[in-house]
Amino acid sequence: MGIRTVYRPPRNHSKPRILPKWALGQVGARPADQKKGADRGIDGRLYFHDDDSGQSKQIIFSVKAGGVTVSQVRDLVGVLDREKAQIGVYLCFEPPTKPMLKEAAEAGFYRSTDGTTYPKLQILTIQQILDGRQPEYPLHRRDATFKKAPRSRAAAAENLPLPLLPPD
Repeated sequence: MGIRTVYRPPRNHSKPRILPKWALGQVGARPADQKKGADRGIDGRLYFHDDDSGQSKQIIFSVKAGGVTVSQVRDLVGVLDREKAQIGVYLCFEPPTKPMLKEAAEAGFYRSTDGTTYPKLQILTIQQILDGRQPEYPLHRRDATFKKAPRSRAAAAENLPLPLLPPD
């Protein structure tokens, strides 16, 4: 069964945002804040921490129900630069063409603080997501977003007298 038989866009396209929200949910990303007007090439975001700075790093997602062209891949590279994102992911129906893969490869790599590298621009099909594939990015650090509280030292205990007898 092909992916097109699983998802058929509605004829009147009254709910065109169903696929992006579903696809973003499959990879653990949040839909971007949608206001009236253009989405500026961002359908979703995923934040991660891979160092001790406490600064969130981001992955930008763009979801396309139709085919993705090489110019759209180039545009996502520009969005990554504009938004200062570390990684970008295209989620699409159609498999990428060779020029699209070449453009994604030319975007380079993101180097994590542990020295691991991840493709800066990744293209995943909906079928790959259904097959269990996920975007590649550094694992989250649990303690990166919270400052450590200073250790407190209890003051020396002070003995207080207890009045056991009622006053005269």
